[in-house]
Amino acid sequence: MSDKHTVLVTGGAGYVGSVLIPKLLAEGHTVRVVDTYYFGDNVLAAVKGHPNLTEVKADIRDRAVLDRTLNGCTAVIHLACISNDPSFELDPSLGKSINYDAFIPLVELSKAHGVKRFVYASSSSVYGIKDEEKVTEELPLKPLTDYSKYKAMCEDVLMESRVPGFTTLTLRPATVCGYSPRLRLDLSVNILTNLAVNKREITVFGGSQHRPNLHIQDMTDLYCQTLRWPAEKIDGKIYNAGWQNMTIREIADVVKAEVGDDVKIVTTKTDDLRSYRVSSEKIKRELGWEPRYSVPDAVRELVTAFKAGKIRNSLSDPKYFNIKTMNAHLASGKKAA
Repeated sequence: MSDKHTVLVTGGAGYVGSVLIPKLLAEGHTVRVVDTYYFGDNVLAAVKGHPNLTEVKADIRDRAVLDRTLNGCTAVIHLACISNDPSFELDPSLGKSINYDAFIPLVELSKAHGVKRFVYASSSSVYGIKDEEKVTEELPLKPLTDYSKYKAMCEDVLMESRVPGFTTLTLRPATVCGYSPRLRLDLSVNILTNLAVNKREITVFGGSQHRPNLHIQDMTDLYCQTLRWPAEKIDGKIYNAGWQNMTIREIADVVKAEVGDDVKIVTTKTDDLRSYRVSSEKIKRELGWEPRYSVPDAVRELVTAFKAGKIRNSLSDPKYFNIKTMNAHLASGKKAA
């Protein structure tokens, strides 16, 4: 089989997708994106008009769109979802319809169209709160929210859909950080960097909670790599994908060290003590994959982007915050995807 794919990337105009799509094109793949483009029509401007890129502005719940777009595809990288707990909780029935209900026909249609490889972006949040020093793939899943519950249920759907010739791979990413053309400033490292640069003050809620982190360049390099590994090495596998497990306070200290000594760190109490440390030893051991970028790297590139004027109105523009943008679309009566 050729190592060049015709790949459908759902949610390809999102935070991760807008960094991934140019990389897939650079590697010679033919890429089709299905996305609602709620966070801007120009996030893929760097590759606009590329002869191997097709952009479809649509909702992944539209079965007819999926049916047309999957025709001729050999791989799927499924990123599209309502992508954090607060956004999901704005409208739980909407969240379920996108994150779970739409997943089933996507898998069925992929198989019907002869897709050879299906890569699913799950979440490390499926583990819930764990006391273990190393949260490995063998531990039981205890999702605490609807968002993480449906992520876990999709993993089951995909596993049950495996047949010879339909290779499935599930990744459970850590919290992604770093700069993207479709930037999110509602993720731990990115939030604190935004506050440090623009308010010179970081508020840390609690601080002792551990969060696993992964640089967006590593995340997108990994998705590219999933199209290269031989099918027999990844079929039916589930892997954590993360690197630095840091407390919120440690992240704040890293941000201060990169942004400036004048940045003030204020600690306040919180009831949200969710804490977990994800182990990514399995993917390193079995596939040889290791991250190359660090949390300080992510902070530095965000600071560079701020200084270059690439991130405007970062404290107020809704496009940087999933929940604000979702709120706006729900308020306007549109159905989100």
